[in-house]
Amino acid sequence: MSENAPRPSSLINTVYGEFVRRLGGWISIADLIALLAELDVDGPAVRSATSRLKKAGTLLQERRGGTGYRLAPAVEPVFEEGDRRIFHSLEPAALADGWVVAVFSVPESARAHRHQLRSRLSWLGFGNAAPGVWLAPARLLPDARRLLDRLGLSAYVHLFLSAEYAGFADLRTAVASWWDLPAIEAQYAAFADAWHPAAEERRDRSPVDPAEAFRAYVPMLTQWRRLPYLDPGLPAQLLPADWNAVPARAVFTELHGLLAEPSLRYVEKVTGLSRPPVRPAIQEPQ
Repeated sequence: MSENAPRPSSLINTVYGEFVRRLGGWISIADLIALLAELDVDGPAVRSATSRLKKAGTLLQERRGGTGYRLAPAVEPVFEEGDRRIFHSLEPAALADGWVVAVFSVPESARAHRHQLRSRLSWLGFGNAAPGVWLAPARLLPDARRLLDRLGLSAYVHLFLSAEYAGFADLRTAVASWWDLPAIEAQYAAFADAWHPAAEERRDRSPVDPAEAFRAYVPMLTQWRRLPYLDPGLPAQLLPADWNAVPARAVFTELHGLLAEPSLRYVEKVTGLSRPPVRPAIQEPQ
């Protein structure tokens, strides 16, 4: 693996989140090693990464004729939240929808929670307006509520919904001080630079080879899935005129459309797992 390649644990999280959850939730370690070999990750690295994920409570070991792993029930909501952020929050929020404001106060005796709150709110996409005051577009309220409850931090936080900014600084200038927009733009630029050529190359190629699709899709999705958390989806009128999230999102959307389905077929072929049958809709009697 190159220095810039995703860590094996990140690739494994992507494989579970995008494929294994749709194929029954369990995969044998032998099949996981075979899949990761396509991404230039060797068997010992896969075993070491799964061991760490097991110790962290992400995976549970389970035998089904052979040793394998499934996602722990406690992390299922994390992956469901990830689906919403990664695949469905691609458009900027509307300014008229307002803001969610998180205000927290942590006693000195629990100061470790203070750092945890800062880091987790930042990871969710909140901007820091003042000490103990964080805000984000209003649509992030459900994610914030779930995260704080899950981490046992809700006792330290008050959440408010605000319809509009009432002064005194220019809001666009204030937003630029609350979020590190250049850092977010740098991440989008790195993604677009890495994957725009792949999108152009595959645009007119049909059908896509499933193994080739898997080799491209998993690293691409692994790099992308951090970005919807760094970027809260600020309203377009508050962003720089040349905000580069737009072309980066276009690259992601195109590659997802081209590669996701053949990649899933490849995982089915390697593992022998299959998607649950789709039940036909029950029609009401006329």
